[in-house]
Amino acid sequence: MDDILLTYKGVKVRQEDQTILEDVNLKLGKGSFVYLIGKVGTGKSSLLKTMYAELDIADGEAEVLGFNLRKMKQKHIPKLRRRLGIVFQDFQLLTDRTVHDNLKFVLRATGWHNRQEIEERIDAVLKLVGMDDKGDKLPNELSGGEQQRVVIARAVLNSPDIILADEPTGNLDSETGRTITKLLHDLSDTGSLVLMTTHNLQLLREFPGEVYRCKDKHLIKE
Repeated sequence: MDDILLTYKGVKVRQEDQTILEDVNLKLGKGSFVYLIGKVGTGKSSLLKTMYAELDIADGEAEVLGFNLRKMKQKHIPKLRRRLGIVFQDFQLLTDRTVHDNLKFVLRATGWHNRQEIEERIDAVLKLVGMDDKGDKLPNELSGGEQQRVVIARAVLNSPDIILADEPTGNLDSETGRTITKLLHDLSDTGSLVLMTTHNLQLLREFPGEVYRCKDKHLIKE
């Protein structure tokens, strides 16, 4: 099926000689909004890290956007990551440059050269996340919620097929967290597959999606 973007069969995830997850089975497609829930240390972030090839898969079969994660060469990892949008809890914005220049840096690093196209793309993503008047601000001049919006703007610069959001609301107050979740939910409506780890179970009721729980080294569909 062409709409399937990610398939895991019998996947085992290990970290520092410990099995974190085993027998993980997933088949996720375009336009899906997926929550990964579970206690701290149950493997949610580790699972996301395997998807962008930060962490090796110990066993099983795994394919993301046509890339075989078990057989992929190191040199192909940047190619995979260019088709992913990654949203970190701790923002990871470059603190010495403006919002605009943070986004410009990513576009240049991923092969954009035309100045007008770069400016148009930056304008479009800032508008998408409601930050079109903040391009000239430095990250430390923004609130946590505003910084997270910029991180989402950065994640969608290259129109990714999959967005991986690791606790994107973890450091935010509940109202701002709702706003950020709605933004991600809306992105899934445009066709992206969105995977989001969260501890905030209230969000699951407000913004419905598929729910998978990490528990006892297994991934269980709820």
